Formats: sequence, C-alpha cells, structure tokens
Amino acid sequence: MANEQHETPFLSKLIDTHLHFNHMFYLLFFVIGLSIGITASLYLQSFSFNLQANLSTPIRLAPSPPPPPPPSPPPPSPPPPPPPPPPPPPPLQKLLDSSPLMHNMDDHELFWRASMVPKIREFPFEYVPKVAFMFLTKGPLPLAPLWEKFFRGHEGLYSIYVHSHPSYEVLAPEGSVFHGRRIPSKPVEWGKASMIDAERRILANALLDFSNERFVLLSESCIPLLNFTTTYTYLIHSNKSFTASYDDPRKVGRGRYNKQMWPTISIEQWRKGSQWFEINRKIAVEIISDGKYYPVFRDFCNPPCYSDEHYIPTLVNILSPAYNSNRSITWVDWSKSGPHPGRFGKQAISLEFLTGIRFGSNCTYNGNVTSMCFLFARKFLPNTLQPLLQLLA
Repeated sequence: MANEQHETPFLSKLIDTHLHFNHMFYLLFFVIGLSIGITASLYLQSFSFNLQANLSTPIRLAPSPPPPPPPSPPPPSPPPPPPPPPPPPPPLQKLLDSSPLMHNMDDHELFWRASMVPKIREFPFEYVPKVAFMFLTKGPLPLAPLWEKFFRGHEGLYSIYVHSHPSYEVLAPEGSVFHGRRIPSKPVEWGKASMIDAERRILANALLDFSNERFVLLSESCIPLLNFTTTYTYLIHSNKSFTASYDDPRKVGRGRYNKQMWPTISIEQWRKGSQWFEINRKIAVEIISDGKYYPVFRDFCNPPCYSDEHYIPTLVNILSPAYNSNRSITWVDWSKSGPHPGRFGKQAISLEFLTGIRFGSNCTYNGNVTSMCFLFARKFLPNTLQPLLQLLA
C-alpha cells in the first residue's frame, strides 16, 4: 500500500512534466507559426504595394541592345603607285613639222588646211627656214643615189615630197632621205588638168610644214648642178621666185589661148613658161587657194593647150608679178624641135658639159648680174647615174 502511494506521486509528477513539455512545444510551435504568418503578411503587403506601383507606372520597354558592330573590314591594300607624269608636250616647232604625209584628206580639205596663214610672222620657237624639194614622178627615182649624196649632212634644212602614180610602191629603204616621203597621189595624164592638180596637191602637202619657205618642183630626170649649201643659200636669200612666165606671140603661146577664158583671163594676161617652177611661200599659198582661175583652165585649156605650161605662169603674172624673176632655175635643152626637150645619156656626161650648164649664161639675181643662173637640169637618163656620181665624188 505504501509502495502504491509512493509510486502514485512520481507518476503524477512524470505526467505533469510530460504535459508541461507538450504545452511548451505547442507554445513554441505557435510562436514560430505566428512569426511566419506575420512575416508572410508583411511580405505580401509589400509585394502588393510594389505591384500596384508598377502597374500605375507606364511600362517602358527597355531599348533593344544595339546590334553588334560589323566585323572590321580587312585593312585596305596599299594604293598603287602614282602613274608617271605625262611626257612634256612636244615643242611647237616639232608639232608643226610632224604632219603625217599619208593622210585621208581629199584635195578640197587639203587645200583648205594648207591655205591657213599665220598673221604673226614672228615664230614662237627657233625658226630655221627650209627648202621643200617636190618630186613629181611617174614611178621610181633612178637618180635617187645622186640626190642622197646631195642632201647628206644637211638634215633640218630641207623637206622632201614625192608624188607618183598610186599603183607604184615607193621602195625607199629605211635611212634613205626618200623613205616615207610619198604623199597621197592620183593618176596624172600629161597635158591634162590632172597635171596641175598634182602640182597643187604636192604643193599643198609641202605647205603643211610651216618651216618650208621655198618650194622647188622636180622630176625623176632632174639632177642638182651645185652642192646643197650653195643651192640652199641661193634660194633662201633670193628676194624673188623663179618661174618662167613670158608672153609668147607664137602659135605655141598666144595661139593656145581660148577666147572662152575671157573675161576671167584676158589675152594680155595669158603667159607661157616651164612647168618646173620655184616659188616662195606667199605665191605657193595663192596657187593652192585659187578658186577663180583654175576652173577656167580645167574647162578651156585642153590639147593643144597644155595646162602645165600655162596655168602657173599665167597665175603668177596676174597675182604676184612683182615677186617673180620670170626665169627658171631648171635647165633644159630646147635646141631640138619637138614637144619635149632633149635627153642626155651617159655619153654626154663630162665636167665641161656640166660646167657649161652651171656658168654658161648670164642673168639677174637680187638686182645683180650673175653667171650662176641654173641650180638643176633635166632630162637625164638612168644610165647617167654612175658618171654623175664619179664627177661629184
């Protein structure tokens, strides 16, 4: 009984302790739950406030980030080196002298260009006057080696022009003074207007070079009688041209005049002379510029009227009589009768023969009497080449 009484308080105390712990646990759990609830409530209130604030503020979308920059281009290649500077323009003298001989101008355009005359006579460069040697030929130049020797060493003082039949190909080797000197040519008939067409054509081509001051018409049978220096000095320093132009009362002179030429050309103006002329630049320009008298000769001077013996002698007499000496410097032998002068072969060539041509006459040069009247001679056959070269050696 006593043990029961003793165990009962202990058990009761143990139960009370257990209950006390349960109460404490519940209290602790309640406090923790209360704390969590308060904290959650505060958090929800704060979240609700922020949400309302965010909803009341206009939504601004953040700008999209800029696109990434393009990849850097590869470094540029170095620029090419600058081109070399252009060559300096050719001197004016070279530009004026370099007109190509072969061109596609017709006679009308050629004469128009050749008729241009500078108004200022002082040249803007060192001017050296030249003599234009114009060869009017049928074909080859059999005496070319003689002329090569004549011109050698005098470059810059002369120009050469060759008018031959279009079908003939001039085969002058490189290095020859005749290489590349042929002009655009047309067929020529002796005694017809085509002959003076050829004379005007070759003259116009020579006028394109402003340095040409004197103009000599030659044939393939012509030879030089004196050396180049003497010939050049004689022509350049002459105050007159050398074109035979005279009034011939005979049938071969006035007898060829056609009355249909009047009133453009009167019988008193009609002249006869040699085809092989030498003229200065002023007269040359007048000849190729002529549009008044040429049609009259073309239409009314036909065989037995020969234009080449009358056109230039008559034109010079009308337009520039004061500038002409009325004599030719090309010697020919008219001692035999006939339409053509005498011809000479190798048997005729001797020093005495040539000396007689050179100094066997008297004439006037720049107002003074002289025995040096002829600078050229014709007609010499191809077989005279070697004897002439030996005499000139």
